Amino acid sequence: MRDALAAMRPPNPRHPLPSRAEGRPKGLNALGALAHHPELTKAFNTFNGHVQFATTLTARQRELLILRIAAVRDAAYEWAQHAVLAADAGLSTDEVAAIVDGPDAGEWPPVERAMLRAVDELIATATVTDATWSALADHLDTQQLMDVVFTVGAYDTVAMAFKAFGVELDSDLQK
Repeated sequence: MRDALAAMRPPNPRHPLPSRAEGRPKGLNALGALAHHPELTKAFNTFNGHVQFATTLTARQRELLILRIAAVRDAAYEWAQHAVLAADAGLSTDEVAAIVDGPDAGEWPPVERAMLRAVDELIATATVTDATWSALADHLDTQQLMDVVFTVGAYDTVAMAFKAFGVELDSDLQK
């Protein structure tokens, strides 16, 4: 599992790893579930390491996408873990709460509203409408557009896996 966890650190990170300070969530139940298949975990963590730490998106944009996925998929573990990371990335408590209600709730800047809408569209149809794509392309370059799609795909997979495996909230995530 050390190799699998090390794979999460891309060779050229753009974003720092989460704080390991006392009192921070550790994700032990997720790690425990993934420990049953170290080879698969290493492969996925290589991909997810990019999504988390080498993405061309800002940390705020990444967490906005992940929380919307968690809301749409009713993925409690993903929501709890990333609500903490969203706060680190500058999302307010009110903004995090508004993510549940979707792209038309809250006072989102146009690019963030389009990102929330892209999550809904990708999960529903595995594509993005021309209108949403155009709204995204007004603010994002090609690599960022690709990172949007791959972030949604990665975290939709995480939501699916953790729900299917019955991963329970860690005690440090329960409120």
